[in-house]
Amino acid sequence: MANVIDPVCRNADSHPESVALRGGSEQWTYRQLRDASLGYAQSLAAAGVDHGDRVLLTAPSVPEFVMAYMGIQAAGAVVVPINTMATEAEISHVLTDAGCRLAVAWHVVADATAAAAANHDIPSWILEPGQSKDAAPTVTPVDRLPHDTTAILYTSGTTGRPKGAELTVENLLSAGEIGAECSRGTREDRSGTALPLFHVFGQASVMMPALTAGGSLSLLAHFDMNELLAMLREHRITHTAGVPTIWNALLHAAADTGPQDFPDLTLAVSGGDTLPGKIARAFEERFGCTLREGYGLTETAAYGTFNQLHRDAKLGHAGSASPRTEVEVRDTDGKPCPQGAVGEVFIKGPTVMKGYWNRPRETAEVLGEDGWFRTGDLGQFDADGYLRIVDRIKELIIRGGYNVYPSEVEEVLYAHPDVVEAAVVGVPDEHYGQEVAAMIVARPGSNLTEAQVSEWSRERLSAYKIPRVITFVDTLVKGPSGKVLKRAIDTSALRLVPLRQP
Repeated sequence: MANVIDPVCRNADSHPESVALRGGSEQWTYRQLRDASLGYAQSLAAAGVDHGDRVLLTAPSVPEFVMAYMGIQAAGAVVVPINTMATEAEISHVLTDAGCRLAVAWHVVADATAAAAANHDIPSWILEPGQSKDAAPTVTPVDRLPHDTTAILYTSGTTGRPKGAELTVENLLSAGEIGAECSRGTREDRSGTALPLFHVFGQASVMMPALTAGGSLSLLAHFDMNELLAMLREHRITHTAGVPTIWNALLHAAADTGPQDFPDLTLAVSGGDTLPGKIARAFEERFGCTLREGYGLTETAAYGTFNQLHRDAKLGHAGSASPRTEVEVRDTDGKPCPQGAVGEVFIKGPTVMKGYWNRPRETAEVLGEDGWFRTGDLGQFDADGYLRIVDRIKELIIRGGYNVYPSEVEEVLYAHPDVVEAAVVGVPDEHYGQEVAAMIVARPGSNLTEAQVSEWSRERLSAYKIPRVITFVDTLVKGPSGKVLKRAIDTSALRLVPLRQP
């Protein structure tokens, strides 16, 4: 029997006055976090929230998010975290789809949640700063089975309505243990991130490992590169985590800094999207730390592979299988691919979800009876067992019968000194079926042209991979974790550039 709050309680027993959380000017000790969470669980039970009931949680990355999250866990309920930018309609979908018993929202972003809850006759609570921090609870965490659903995380919904991935007690506790092992986390470490905790990366790959190891976790409610830089310095952060767009933003913001400005920072973990080699090399040099890339999904509680610290990292690769995890690349017949061949990535291990909430057909499509999860991602293994994610199957571009992997083209574009961000997608073409299109954010003050981008690509890519549709934009739409949302790109606004054909 176990509960997701167990690591917090264990650390509160062994070193109660050690700092667990930092947010703004506030800090919470492990004793305060445990007591506040149990106090919140006590309030939930008094309000009639029972074992297995779903509770919506809308909050940014603040200590109170962790308190409410762990309180819901301690009560034996199921937490349903949602993006703080979700609209009333989006919240309504989650409330009804998950069958929520209660909605909880941070005071600053409570309006849409309260309105959606009221429309469905669901009670809603406001989460306030410092809430329950001085609680004196009289309850203990509910004992739960390892395979009990304890969180439902809604996927981004690249096709159709978002689906709720059911994560279990075992999934989240294993995520904390595996993450702590991968980062070699200890009680002495000070983790810090600007990732949203309502997203699986921040929740399962940052929050759970930090609390499992017993160190502290510093949080930024909203991403701001200057505030993140200040946090890295002032909180003497040892471990941080983010997505490639965060590392890129930090590089531009920290142009006048060097490793001497971040003497405590030893490890940065990158995920959410393929990490361009140019950014990885520049970040390690500027910040003087190790930057390691990993790979996982919402359905695998953020775990799959990682560039392990005891091995040399390989740029452009997501590493080898995470501890306790198996990873295979399979062909269209479901058979393991030979080394170097591209196929679909499958993952099996203690962090693989239970299934999609109330969606048996969709669950059966991706999760076999043997526990292997089909990711929908294309990958290949090298001779050393390192996985390289080639692209999403759905994002594969087929131009004139040739496969074009957007991530490969993006890697080349990112290497250009005047390219800050790039996104490559396929657009319909009468002759080739699909054409390669690139949306580019150029360095401020540069005079980068379409012809220059084409020439740069021509020198580094096969002819069929060169972008023929090139558009410059001020910014690219990003999801809650900072990952570029290609599905949000309006391809109708892209135009074919009349450049020299191969």
